[in-house]
Amino acid sequence: MKTTRLLPVIFLSVVLQGLASGAEVVVRDVESLRAAIRDLQPGTTLKIAPGDYPGGQYVSGVQGLTIEALDPENRPHFRGGGNAWHFSRCPDLTVRQLRLSGQSANGLNLDDGGRFDQPVTGITLEELEISDIGPKGNHDGLKCSGLDQLTIRDCTLTGWGGQGIDLVGCHQSLITGCRFVGKAGFSATAGVQAKGGSSDITIEKCHFINGGERPLNVGGSTGLKLFRPAGANYEAKRIVVRDNVIEGGLCAAAFVGVDGAEFTGNTILFPEKWIFRILQETTAPGFVPCRNVLVKDNRIVFRRSQVQTEVNVGGGTEPASFRFEGNRWFAEDRPQASKPRLPVAEQGGTHGVDPR
Repeated sequence: MKTTRLLPVIFLSVVLQGLASGAEVVVRDVESLRAAIRDLQPGTTLKIAPGDYPGGQYVSGVQGLTIEALDPENRPHFRGGGNAWHFSRCPDLTVRQLRLSGQSANGLNLDDGGRFDQPVTGITLEELEISDIGPKGNHDGLKCSGLDQLTIRDCTLTGWGGQGIDLVGCHQSLITGCRFVGKAGFSATAGVQAKGGSSDITIEKCHFINGGERPLNVGGSTGLKLFRPAGANYEAKRIVVRDNVIEGGLCAAAFVGVDGAEFTGNTILFPEKWIFRILQETTAPGFVPCRNVLVKDNRIVFRRSQVQTEVNVGGGTEPASFRFEGNRWFAEDRPQASKPRLPVAEQGGTHGVDPR
């Protein structure tokens, strides 16, 4: 009899939970935002009305959450705080059409909650406007740690202290259609960085304008305890960089401790010192040298008054494993001096004709 009486109660509880999950909640002010975050259920869609909201929002362990603008033409603006939002272990999260600015740590911080062997999957970030992060030091627009199957699409980042997008131990992920604009007074080191054991990352159709010392940092330097997976002997692997426009920066791209990458179909305009860098910053025992990179079918326009060394090669790397194929090189101020000095012979490159 006791078990029989409990069955309707259990059934009612399940029904109520089902009604709570998947709900649409409209937020119109700071108080309703705080209440909504406190009561979040899996599958909730949080629609945020126009207006100013404080940074410092934190969500942990909620699956299937969507946070978006109520009016995409008049987006809510999250100002200040350490992080505008910090999401820890929130699989299948979607965040879209928000404005974030003035954070002292990161714009968005997304992580696996320190469970390095259990990546968080299925996060999508779309049409975000992120600006004025830092301004100096290792402070990122988007900080992503331990995420798999991540998509970052059509975001604009303007002014950051560290990386526009920093991927640490992320896999099977896509960054597409984003815009990165460096800003005076901000110590940007990279536009996009993939490191810490990251693999199978595609960066495509993005536009970098003065996107830091290394607009594209393919690899990097990571403390060994932070690698995902643990024991990875490369900073990054199987990274594809294609169909981007890269203007300015000390170089267009740096390959740093990477074991296999493709850099194809990109347009490079007026790097300030080098065009590419081949570097090794992690030198732990068993760690592979930077190697196995294909640089193919890129349009490269530079000035000899700025670039004397096309490829800066650091120690402990394997530049002989790089391949250069079919790139079009043009020194705008000295077309007759367009042919680059590369660490290996190029196949099918052209020189001295403006590829634009």
